[in-house]
Amino acid sequence: MALRLLPFSPFFNFSSSNRKRKFSMRSEVSTSATLPSKQSVSGKPEADIVVIGSGIGGLCCAGLLARYGQDVLVLESHDVAGGAAHSFDVKGYKFDSGPSLFSGFQSRGPQANPLAQVLDALGESIPCVNYDSWMVYVPEGEFLSRIGPTEFFKDLEKYAGPDSAREWRKLLDVILPISAAAMALPPLSIRGDLGVLSTAAARYAPSLLKSFAQMGPQGALGATKLLRPFSDIIDSLGIKDPFIRNWLDLLAFLLAGVKTNGILSAEMVYMFSEWYKPGCTLEYPLHGSGAIVEALVRGLQKFGGRISLKSHVENIVVEKGRAVGVKLRGGQFVRARKAVVSNASMWDTLSLLPPEAVPKSYQDGIETTQQCESFMHLHLGFDAEGISDDLGIHHIVVNDWDRGVDADQNVVLISVPSVLSPDLAPPGKHVLHAYTPGTEPFEIWEGLDRRSNEYKNLKAVRSEVMWKAVEKALGPGFNREKCEVKLVGTPLTHQRFLRRNRGTYGPAILAGKGTFPGHSTPIPQLMCCGDSTFPGIGVPAVAASGAIVANSLVSVSEHSRLLDAIGI
Repeated sequence: MALRLLPFSPFFNFSSSNRKRKFSMRSEVSTSATLPSKQSVSGKPEADIVVIGSGIGGLCCAGLLARYGQDVLVLESHDVAGGAAHSFDVKGYKFDSGPSLFSGFQSRGPQANPLAQVLDALGESIPCVNYDSWMVYVPEGEFLSRIGPTEFFKDLEKYAGPDSAREWRKLLDVILPISAAAMALPPLSIRGDLGVLSTAAARYAPSLLKSFAQMGPQGALGATKLLRPFSDIIDSLGIKDPFIRNWLDLLAFLLAGVKTNGILSAEMVYMFSEWYKPGCTLEYPLHGSGAIVEALVRGLQKFGGRISLKSHVENIVVEKGRAVGVKLRGGQFVRARKAVVSNASMWDTLSLLPPEAVPKSYQDGIETTQQCESFMHLHLGFDAEGISDDLGIHHIVVNDWDRGVDADQNVVLISVPSVLSPDLAPPGKHVLHAYTPGTEPFEIWEGLDRRSNEYKNLKAVRSEVMWKAVEKALGPGFNREKCEVKLVGTPLTHQRFLRRNRGTYGPAILAGKGTFPGHSTPIPQLMCCGDSTFPGIGVPAVAASGAIVANSLVSVSEHSRLLDAIGI
């Protein structure tokens, strides 16, 4: 699982060089950058399936398609693979641009993390460092939060009300048993046609029935709410302690960009099974989150798939009502013999289509979908002298519960991955990424000239909350003036260099009030994957979406043979 410390916080020859990049999440560099000059595909400009974008969803889709024997080509506008999860180097510091809090990479079998299942199918693995805690700074105080079934009770005793331990136990007693049902259907078994009756329903019906039988009446009742907002389960159990309610809102927001009244219970149940069961751990990939994308690209290329960087898709070409390929910015046409798959957001995919090819109902549905806000980023490289030797990798700062975890300038997430993977920084140094998690309004940035003093001044003002959070987490030994690298990213950075409409984190679709779109579109031979499609936002979700699209483009027998091959 990956939260958006992260939302599903995720690179080889494309990113391991120490040369400076023209094109990344580094705003000081990117404000004067131009789009990459290469706008053509080397080799044959055609494939069975053309995938637009190399985010984790796109790479999972492309890798599996290559594994299925399809001729697949990934087109990436950036000069580095990974989309919102790419990594980049500045002065010997290697930064994560997105996800950094992970678990489940080393799991295997039907209940494994969807990304782990894809990597397993591609014959790839990711060496990780295991750990079990993160620092939390909330209005009540600060504490080291440890995952596992019992550790959080100690925090509740100190910071929550007298009934909190009883309420938390009641919640765990319901959640953990129904997690088996939530995880009984492997995401890799799902496809977008009636073949799902064979690859998923029939194949896993016995394990689903067994899970329901084992969970008992109370658990079975809870399982009926898996597709309802998580707040339904909380309310039905009478969970009222303010600290617990705030904590659950925080976890939900980090996972999916919405609070407990907007997140699917299934997502939270999955997270609880990863964090609050006996023996659970968190995992950080050695060499940074870039190692995830490196592994996916290795898997893609191992099976004959191709990826073309600096290949900016200008339009999806539609002929006789069907998607037949794409046109690059330089004018080159790349033909897709079977399908085009867009890993862009729903809004950006819409902008690539000829208006006359888009049904009005489809356009209206996209244009009226509410968006999550954007991000502020702070990337720092600094000397470790004076910093505590027991500094942890992750820190979360909540300034005011009453404002809500979704309020702007209120929650800051901090990752210092060099404490677990020292090679990410020069010897004796640390690399740090702090950000506001999808709470930065685009409106205050819209229309600003990135070279203007107004833009620079606004960056200074809006990044101050992150600086203060970093100073709180790192202590008096940290001095912002002595940082060797200081980079501030804004919603305009997201919009321009990640090609994200209004710099958004993704759709703000509330459970119980709407559902994430499926993967097909009204245009034949055009499919979509990523955080604008089912199952939603976050690394496990986008990995699952990519797998579903890949499965849907091959036969049921091919799909079943893959499930057999990886033992699920």
